[in-house]
Amino acid sequence: MAGVRALGVLSKLTSRKYALLTGSSLRTFSVASTMLARTHVNYEVKGDVAVVRINDPNSKVNTLSVQMQKEMEEVMNEVWANNSVQSAVLISSKPGCFIAGADINMIQACNSSEEVTKLSQEGQKMFEKVANSPKPIIAAINGSCLGGGLEFAIACQYRIATKSKKTVLGTPEVMLGLLPGAGGTQRLPKMVGLPSAFDMMLTGRNIRADKAKKMGLVDQLVDPLGPGLKIPEERTIDYLEEVAIEYAKGIASRKIPLHKEKAMMQKIQDYIMSFEFVQSQIYKTVKGKVMKQSKGLYPAPLKIIECVKTGVQQGPVAGYAAESHNFGQLARTPESGALIGLYHGQVVCKKNRFGTPQREVKTLGILGAGLMGAGIAQVTVDKGVNTILKDTTEAGLARGLQQVYKGLNDKTKKRSITSFERDSILSNLTGQLDYSTFENADMVIEAVFEDINIKHAVIKEVEAVVPPHCIFASNTSALPIKDIAAASKRPDKVIGMHYFSPVDKMQLLEIITTDKTSKDTTASAVAVGLKQGKVIIVVGDGPGFYTTRCLAPMLAEAVRIFQEGADPKKLDALTTSFGFPVGAATLIDEVGIDVAAHVAEDLGKAFGSRFGGGNVEVLKTMVDLGFKGRKSGKGCYLYLPGLKLKNVNPEIEDILKKYRLTPNPAVSSDSDVQYRLITRFVNEAVLCLQEGILNNPLEGDIGAVFGLGFPPCLGGPFRFVDSFGADKLVEKMRRFEAVYGNHFTPCQLLLDHANDPSKKFHK
Repeated sequence: MAGVRALGVLSKLTSRKYALLTGSSLRTFSVASTMLARTHVNYEVKGDVAVVRINDPNSKVNTLSVQMQKEMEEVMNEVWANNSVQSAVLISSKPGCFIAGADINMIQACNSSEEVTKLSQEGQKMFEKVANSPKPIIAAINGSCLGGGLEFAIACQYRIATKSKKTVLGTPEVMLGLLPGAGGTQRLPKMVGLPSAFDMMLTGRNIRADKAKKMGLVDQLVDPLGPGLKIPEERTIDYLEEVAIEYAKGIASRKIPLHKEKAMMQKIQDYIMSFEFVQSQIYKTVKGKVMKQSKGLYPAPLKIIECVKTGVQQGPVAGYAAESHNFGQLARTPESGALIGLYHGQVVCKKNRFGTPQREVKTLGILGAGLMGAGIAQVTVDKGVNTILKDTTEAGLARGLQQVYKGLNDKTKKRSITSFERDSILSNLTGQLDYSTFENADMVIEAVFEDINIKHAVIKEVEAVVPPHCIFASNTSALPIKDIAAASKRPDKVIGMHYFSPVDKMQLLEIITTDKTSKDTTASAVAVGLKQGKVIIVVGDGPGFYTTRCLAPMLAEAVRIFQEGADPKKLDALTTSFGFPVGAATLIDEVGIDVAAHVAEDLGKAFGSRFGGGNVEVLKTMVDLGFKGRKSGKGCYLYLPGLKLKNVNPEIEDILKKYRLTPNPAVSSDSDVQYRLITRFVNEAVLCLQEGILNNPLEGDIGAVFGLGFPPCLGGPFRFVDSFGADKLVEKMRRFEAVYGNHFTPCQLLLDHANDPSKKFHK
């Protein structure tokens, strides 16, 4: 089922921990006994340079945990007190990570905004002491330097970074509904200028080392080393340390200047930026973009602008005070709670709870080289898996292979990979029109047309040629897996793997198991999905599974809203203003109107009148006229090559007139329309949990947000029920039920929560 393109800002959530600097300020000198007990931070003096090494023994990444902060305080106080030390180098011993942030549980452990504000203030004091260090401190950066890690680095006097692909710098706090709380909103604009600082803090995007150098975020770059007596990563860290020590000595002896002479263009830019009216225009432009993109539903970006503006206009004391106050306020908002909940959910969904499969999938066959099949191939070949892409026609196969090539070549153009790496990756891909070499397949994923007879035909063909251990997975978006498995000789090896379009952009993978699917088959499917970089939910079998089943009633309601007189732009405006990244009308076009009509009919038969709403003939008439959505160039909107702006398709007006319904004024206000859409989605999600389709509410929230574009600021349907109140939601549904009948009848689990306010889906 096609998904939503606009969730990129959340697609990074699980790649690191986040920078929410906490801890106490530097106060005491360590003693020998504490030095011996240190586990996270240690140092040695080389000549007159103290090399401070960070390494969290309990994690793959370094985070500013309570223990690390405590030990860092001790070490830095010893360094400052040691008269034989003239400078210091701060470096990580952990491959691929400098400091990735801090444990967000420290924030959640606070009981008030005042407590969180205090944490921010203590972090500010700590880094202020680093910034005012009488001995120069050089941050030697290899790997992720994010959030509090970046705030630490920019408080240091000098920064050297490796040009490794793993070296990225960024301020991702906004993606958790927060802001940089340890001086980042004040130091970053001074270092890189207002435009670049806003771009970093408001998007949360990662900055590669070479770009960081151009921006002034990093002072020097070091090339990573290849293999030698040690592995490349260890050699690179050793080399980075050697270079950093030499720079530390040079800076301490004043042979290397701390600050370079600015280029003429930079001086001109700084001069222009010094004018208040220029700054005011920047604030106005940035705020306008934020409001346009976020609809004002996310408070963090506006607070970031406020903190920066306060610091520039009123000075650092006021700026730091605004930063710590706003940090405390944001941490207690429902939006931050929702986004942090999604972060925790992704961490869980990035693990294989079914254990290690008996066999690793080394060769993957894919049936169907269309958009989905080629997309699956695209996210598989670059993970070192031998991939066989099969189609029934030469033209179809050529299009699929070209799609994979284009995806990789685009990365080459962006310099993410080299042309040699691209060609090396493509050597893992084989395109063919028959089943030759399928005898080596460990897993086959079918992405053929949504027709049960075609599915049965391919499963029989595949089982005739693949080895006995081979798993058969279906990429169906709605057909029950048990019905597909009915044609299989080994139903324990049959499973559903529902990808979302575009596969290379959408993070979610919905895995569907039947009562006959073996645990090892499930473990293998999850392992493949994790290797492909997916966030995974595992759900029970049934028509529409979880995601399609939730989406269908909402889209049925959207069609009814069309019939009641709303045009696509109006419907899109109502849904995006509620928090959906993509409007309902646009989503129908993305899904494909033919697919939407097909699913509506199938699920209507499965669930009866409860899945009613708009007349499915509206969609079928559009399909008959060739209006299939974006893929056909016409749907609710017109899609013209090279034009981002899309206009409403004028030809659908006659169709909607033919099926026009008279709206009931009692349930037709803008707010009512929004809640008619959201309640149908949420009620179905809760019913899926009630019926055991969902394993838990957490996976329900992850599936809804990352597969269907449910508003991230609400945290998913289950967190939304908790925050909005099940009783209030049921009250709205009863009002709609009085007009539209069982389309809005609350399920029993939702009623249980409405009748008992102490019941929550999330603790």
